[in-house]
Amino acid sequence: MKKVAIIGTVGVPANYGGFETLVEQLVRHNSSDDLQYAVYCSKKSYDEERWVYHGAKTEYVDLSANGIQSIPYDIVSLIKASRRSDVILILGVSGCAFLPIFRLFSKKKLVINIDGLEHRRDKWNKWVRRFLKFSEKQAVKYGDVIVTDNQGITDYVTEEYGKKSALIAYGGDQVIQDISEAEAIKTLTKYNLESEGYSLAICRIEPENNVHTILEAFSKTPDKNLVFVGNWTKSAYGKEMMERYSKFPNIKIQPAIYDLRILNVLRSNCQFYLHGHSAGGTNPSLVEAMFFGKPILAFDCVYNRESTENKAEYFTSTTDLIARLTNKLVNHSENGSAMAEIADRRYRWETISRQYESLF
Repeated sequence: MKKVAIIGTVGVPANYGGFETLVEQLVRHNSSDDLQYAVYCSKKSYDEERWVYHGAKTEYVDLSANGIQSIPYDIVSLIKASRRSDVILILGVSGCAFLPIFRLFSKKKLVINIDGLEHRRDKWNKWVRRFLKFSEKQAVKYGDVIVTDNQGITDYVTEEYGKKSALIAYGGDQVIQDISEAEAIKTLTKYNLESEGYSLAICRIEPENNVHTILEAFSKTPDKNLVFVGNWTKSAYGKEMMERYSKFPNIKIQPAIYDLRILNVLRSNCQFYLHGHSAGGTNPSLVEAMFFGKPILAFDCVYNRESTENKAEYFTSTTDLIARLTNKLVNHSENGSAMAEIADRRYRWETISRQYESLF
């Protein structure tokens, strides 16, 4: 039996972000008797420690998986995993600066998903970006298999490092749930919404997600309603956006929502789904939204075009987005149908899981 350790995330059950959902779905979809997963979890994030989760062993490290502790958390996880596994799946590069030392005492197979070029994100200062770039370089140099989640990042790895990578995206079908009409009506009533009467955006509130662009566009189109869900109070930028645009009656600014059933209703009843991400490769929230077959208006960048196979609608500015929202000559239903078809073909967890297993 091949033992595969997964490190670099908060852990399971998934309660944080895209990588955690990936781990959750990998262990849930493991149908092989020849493959045993062990997931390294942050003890700081769980009140209850488990021995096993959906057939995967759970190992706990007494450090936080986020913030400054994420680096020693990844390093400690890596050292522990080297003693107990045949293959190590590393998600993210923050701990990969340690790999030159790791390779002095371990030849274990390393499969590394380098995530979305973290060193290019505006939210980091120049020193953090330099460190993340260094860590990425070590990941590509010392990893046996590099995983990229978008063709744009695959091309970057080839051009920047002259190395091939395995292209594996994210799944998103876990968001599809059976919701009764009564439950849907109750949820819409709670948020004072009408089906098809609003557009929806869901993201972390960061400048690189073009939050300001989307909000400004809707502030200038008072006949178009927007529900924007995010972590508004976590940054000065978020607080500024909330204060500036909450006064517009057609814009509903909502705190982060983690209940999948509520999100299901909001996604399946919106008129448009807005996706402003400009960095990060294939974004899990975009993939999830595509399963609902709604027209998607996405920021025009290589990552979003690759994810949607150039079949969504794209904007580059506030003016551009307003034109997309108000253009009655565009057949938006074709956009939505194309999104659902692509999602069903490319972004099911059963498919993603088999792709990862082939690497192990």
